[in-house]
Amino acid sequence: MDVYFFWWALERLLTDRLDEPDFPEREDVAARFEARGLPSLRSLLGHLRGADPVTLVACTGSLAALGLTPAQAEGRVDTLLGWTAILTRTAGVTDRFYL
Repeated sequence: MDVYFFWWALERLLTDRLDEPDFPEREDVAARFEARGLPSLRSLLGHLRGADPVTLVACTGSLAALGLTPAQAEGRVDTLLGWTAILTRTAGVTDRFYL
């Protein structure tokens, strides 16, 4: 399984902000998130890593747009790919992206 990180999700991964809900200007949503005991991003990634072989992929375009470098991604993702390579790799997968 591959998990692709773009934009803000990539930024959170690379800056190690995986434990707190981040809902700017939506304290009500953050409170519900915590009250329900929903898992953090770190916990979800831990389950993925423990259950199946998973590859964490960072989009190089998002990396550049965020002003981050490949060196900052080292050790946090398994590979870096450009948008064209991601589209090629996921061709035919109908549920490849969620917004």
